[in-house]
Amino acid sequence: MPEQIQDRTIFSLLEVTRSIQKTLADRYQSLYWIKAEMNKLNHYTHSGHCYPELVEKKEGKVVAEIRSVLWKADYQRINQQFLKLLNEPLREGITILFQAGISYDPLYGLSLKIVDIDPTFVLGELEKEKIESIRRLQEEGIYDANKKLPFPTVPKRLAIVSVETSKGLSDFFKIIQANPWGYRFESTLFPALLQGDKSVPSIIKQLAVIAEQTEAFDAVAIIRGGGGEVGLSSYNNYLLARAIAIFPIPVLTGIGHSTNETVSEMVAYKNAITPSELADFLIQKFHNFAIPVDQAQRRMVRACQAIFTQQEAQLQHFSQQISWSGKSIFMTQRNKIDNIQSHLQLFSRQLLKEHYAEIENASRLVNLASPKQILRRGFSITRVAGKAITDVNEVPDGATVETELLHGTIHSTTQSKT
Repeated sequence: MPEQIQDRTIFSLLEVTRSIQKTLADRYQSLYWIKAEMNKLNHYTHSGHCYPELVEKKEGKVVAEIRSVLWKADYQRINQQFLKLLNEPLREGITILFQAGISYDPLYGLSLKIVDIDPTFVLGELEKEKIESIRRLQEEGIYDANKKLPFPTVPKRLAIVSVETSKGLSDFFKIIQANPWGYRFESTLFPALLQGDKSVPSIIKQLAVIAEQTEAFDAVAIIRGGGGEVGLSSYNNYLLARAIAIFPIPVLTGIGHSTNETVSEMVAYKNAITPSELADFLIQKFHNFAIPVDQAQRRMVRACQAIFTQQEAQLQHFSQQISWSGKSIFMTQRNKIDNIQSHLQLFSRQLLKEHYAEIENASRLVNLASPKQILRRGFSITRVAGKAITDVNEVPDGATVETELLHGTIHSTTQSKT
């Protein structure tokens, strides 16, 4: 009961809060369907209960916020519905349509008691966002921008946006690094969150970092493991899809799901259902380049071998011709040499005979001109002081004169010249 102090009625805090509790209980006796964004799930594993933090935003600002409670049994039932329909559990960061009662507790304050959540609404909200993002991109004329970029002949240098611990990334590396053809890829990892509210700014930030060094890469690959529709909601976000659409080099996606394509996958140059399929796509690009090169190499080898074989046959033919022709020429020249040799021998003999005869004649002439032959015919040789004289005036008076005869020499002295 309230206290009376002078002319004032004073209520205790408990009395006020219980009054509020009764008023709200009387006023809000029904269950209500409410739409809100589940900012945080706050699931406590030790009790199994959840205490979701619900908000409403306008233009990115929170305009309403309230606590809620989701008891263990209701959470388990709702979670199973999400797994069945959306292929993933109930999680935070999504807009939900839920059924709840309004309650007020003197100790814990105002809250909403959630008894049900409609998973089909979540699916519908995702589809609405997807359609709106596609419409905006098409109106801006950038929906096909990334697809129209030229793709490198050999996509060797990859900028990868992923989480280092992602199983999808592990599968991707396992395939490209162990390919049996020995193709070598260069990759640089740009870590980013890949799901949840924070994934959109995280991926966009890393794309901006890569955009500053596009000359170092041939393509960008966004890689994550599998997930359901709710987990992929980030990839329907207009801002993320736009960043991919206008990126200056080809963007490849392998985000691991086989359901409807997200907008980000639609605007990317290439969308692979799984990271493994993306790895196969890149290897095929190497094949498309390597196989024609290998075929051309084999054709060149065969052509060269054919040319060598043809040239070898021609050389053998020429060799045989040269051999036969050489032998014939050799025999002809040898016969000519033999004939020349024979003629030379005959000519040299005749020439020697002729010269020998000439020498004989000259010898005879020399012998005929010999002083002894002259002396033999009765002539003599007169010398004065060892010099043969032919004129008497060359002999002085009283000179000793030597007269050579065929047999012997006469020495005399001149007295007078006549």
